Amino acid sequence: MTPREEIGYGLDALVIFRSLQHDPVIRALMQFCHTDSGNTPAQIRFYSAMTAALYEQQDDLTSYLEQIVLEHENVYVQRAGAGEPVSPNMEACLHTELKLLGRIAMLSPAQMQAEMQTSIPLPSWQTHKTDLDAMYSKRVANIEHHGYGIYARHHMFTVGAGGELIPVQYPDPISLDNMVGYERERSIVVENTKALLEGKYASNVLLAGDAGTGKSATVKAIANAFKDDGLRLIELNKDQLCYIPQIMDHLCKNPLKFILFIDDLTFSEDDPNFGTLKATLEGSIAARMKNTVIYATSNRRHLVKETFDDGSDKHSNDTVQERISLSERFGITITYSRPQKDLYLEIVHALAQQSGLRMSQQELDARAEQFALQKSGRSARAARQLIDQLLTQYK
Repeated sequence: MTPREEIGYGLDALVIFRSLQHDPVIRALMQFCHTDSGNTPAQIRFYSAMTAALYEQQDDLTSYLEQIVLEHENVYVQRAGAGEPVSPNMEACLHTELKLLGRIAMLSPAQMQAEMQTSIPLPSWQTHKTDLDAMYSKRVANIEHHGYGIYARHHMFTVGAGGELIPVQYPDPISLDNMVGYERERSIVVENTKALLEGKYASNVLLAGDAGTGKSATVKAIANAFKDDGLRLIELNKDQLCYIPQIMDHLCKNPLKFILFIDDLTFSEDDPNFGTLKATLEGSIAARMKNTVIYATSNRRHLVKETFDDGSDKHSNDTVQERISLSERFGITITYSRPQKDLYLEIVHALAQQSGLRMSQQELDARAEQFALQKSGRSARAARQLIDQLLTQYK
């Protein structure tokens, strides 16, 4: 059996990494390996198809194989990540396949072209030495930090129409280091998140208060800060709360830690989503998951808009207590109040410095106060909008 045939039959026999057969680079390589050695036109076609697929990502075959193998979601890594036992047969199968894939990762253009009877110039790629087996073992040993599948490639997600998770390709890059003000409020959320990452009890958190004070920015900055520690963020809107049980079932054995993020949460009277969230926070038949918390932001302390348009029991104790009970089901509630002048100007000064804005402090303060009046009040958001506006004029 020739080396080309060994690779082709080995790829046919993949079990743990079987879905890699659908990868465009691997698929073209399989077609090349199963082409008769005398069929030069077909060999050139599949060789070029493999190279074209590789070039769409990079031109280093070794790095490409390392990435798709280490991030691959399969039965082995799912069991290992969930702490479930792996049979000796599956372990042996894993290492056999990793040996084959490592060999492919170092497959040079010259080795493939040696199988072809042609003198025309063909495209090339880079390779380097690798030990996929050792790399994979190290990745699995630290699976709680890296994850697998889409969770290894992305750290922020939204929810689709059917409850499926959609990776955010270009997440907000906001950083904790660049946030100014509200240090006490922010530190509470940070410490709670650290508890989650350490496997300790972590509370669901409600960040309530005035608009534009940085509630949402805090949650996103935390997701960015701890992504390398195994934290992932999934953002839902209010109408997607019905998918929370489905999402939690999907995540329950995942070794990573997750924030289910609900931004700008407010309910109207008789909103069916009210009961869904209430049951999720506390009181449903499902056990509380140790790898997932809910972080919600709202401009309202008690989350439910109160209306007095009819003669119903708007003032009854039971109704009031039901409204209050939802916010009380969050283990931690943090209030973000509109900043006073000193804090507002502190935020403006810090953002100006971070952005490299050249303007005297006296002029900047005057512009900041004027801008706050136009925006109906001081806020962290107003400070950010002011600096963005001034950068177009003074930087």
